[in-house]
Amino acid sequence: MGDSVRLRAAWLALATACSSNSGARSVAEQNTETADGGESSEQAGVPVQVSLVTRTDLSVTAAGPGQTNALEQQKVRAPFRGTLTDLLVQDGDKVRDRQVLGHVLAIETEAALNGAQMMLRAAHTPQEREDAERALQIARRSMVKTALRAPEAGVVVAHGADEGALVTADQDIISLAAGDSIVFIANIAQSDLARVRPTQPVTIDVPAVNRKLNARVHFILPAASPKDSSAPVRIDFDKSQNPLAVGLVGTAEITVEVHRQATAVPAAAVLRDDINGITRVATVDSSSKAHWIQVKTGIADHGLVEILSPTLEPGTRVISSGQVGLPDGSQVRVEQ
Repeated sequence: MGDSVRLRAAWLALATACSSNSGARSVAEQNTETADGGESSEQAGVPVQVSLVTRTDLSVTAAGPGQTNALEQQKVRAPFRGTLTDLLVQDGDKVRDRQVLGHVLAIETEAALNGAQMMLRAAHTPQEREDAERALQIARRSMVKTALRAPEAGVVVAHGADEGALVTADQDIISLAAGDSIVFIANIAQSDLARVRPTQPVTIDVPAVNRKLNARVHFILPAASPKDSSAPVRIDFDKSQNPLAVGLVGTAEITVEVHRQATAVPAAAVLRDDINGITRVATVDSSSKAHWIQVKTGIADHGLVEILSPTLEPGTRVISSGQVGLPDGSQVRVEQ
């Protein structure tokens, strides 16, 4: 009887020990699996993409289409009545100071040359040929032919006669624009004019020259009318970047305000509730949890939005994709 009781007690102790060891092993194995790469809480989170808060200069711009124009034009005129024997330039050509642009032959000279040449063609005898050749030499020696020269360096804007045409004295043959008289006239929305000031920097995108040109606002031209939604603004090119061509179309972007070293996040990170007007961003903490923050925004520039308040430190992670409908405090998984 005593032996039977002692045997049952021994079996009970052994079973209890085995059960305890099994439970301990189960917990240890679970911990080991998690430590060795089992699915962690971060890996099980909502997939999102993040960007970093930065500090950068943001600008407010006023933009509008326009084209190059010449404020002043120089006229090259015919010195006398005659024939424009040759025209050596075309509209849009750049010319040097005193460059020869063409020639005009006096009508009297042309008549004398034509008469001598007719005599030569009609000559039948040696004496007639000799007389005709002498007349032709005299006509050539007394020929009045004048070169048309550019009064200064610039660009050909237009021409008033074609090669071979009969021109009158003082007739406009070529119109030139000096290089420093070529400007850009931009049409800026009247709602933006109050912020436009002289000397403000401008970037002009001119497809014809395949690059952007630097310029500055000169002034607003007094040509706007109540019927127009825009007004012309004269913009002067930097001397080294003047395209020296008239009629080139492009778009001017005037920088009317600059916020230096502004706190900025990508526009995709900013969500606005149109019903209550609240604007928020979602940040990600070191434990990969999302936290919504109500923010006050400032200007937007090239895909970035200024955060005025609260203060966000540079390098803070903000969710730029996957945050719509995400509850506050959610576990997230950052994807590249």
